[in-house]
Amino acid sequence: MPTDKYYQRTEVSNSDLTELKKVLHPTIFRTSPEQAFRFGTLFDALVTEPSKVDYYRLRVDGEEYTQEEFRHARQMHNALRQEAAKDPFLALVLTTSNTQRTMVNQSQSFTYCDFPFLLATRCKWDWWLESGKFGGDLKSTSATTDEEFRQAIDHFDWDRSRAWYMDIAGSDRDFIYAVSKKNNRVFKTYIRRGDETYLRGREKYLELAFKYWCLMPQTTKEER
Repeated sequence: MPTDKYYQRTEVSNSDLTELKKVLHPTIFRTSPEQAFRFGTLFDALVTEPSKVDYYRLRVDGEEYTQEEFRHARQMHNALRQEAAKDPFLALVLTTSNTQRTMVNQSQSFTYCDFPFLLATRCKWDWWLESGKFGGDLKSTSATTDEEFRQAIDHFDWDRSRAWYMDIAGSDRDFIYAVSKKNNRVFKTYIRRGDETYLRGREKYLELAFKYWCLMPQTTKEER
């Protein structure tokens, strides 16, 4: 479990919605989600939180990795840097964005099937561009083609994540950069409020947020 104090907060996060979905709709995973999360943590840290990386002991926040895992993650990081050399926006993101920016809304309003309710919510951005008041997400992926990347956005609910983050921040734009774990290819998608990806993601999170609210203790609801 991550030691970051962000994960000890009580507001509802997109990860909380994911855990609820797992309970409501159990899935048999071909590969361990814990292993994928573990490697993703290493890759994220190399790109967005290098101060947490202990290159000498091959650790991130006390979690130890193999030399092969470090080599693999660094290759992916290099691929991202090489992409930035021909992608001015990615270069801007890598050099000027605030990384791991936390946002909280203690009383966010929702409406599901004409039923209004409130939740305290939180999110933590991989990248936040203060100048543009929007941000985006970094992913590691098993996708090797554009079609597989598009499928991953829906399958892994990255669209839900981006809509959730956009609505907490009140931003109108968002983006995802993902690096393939198989061939180091860099994928990208740009999202705008009201487009297909945003609307699909918002529909997903509204259903889960309502179910989350329904399962909350009545006293907690009254506090909201």
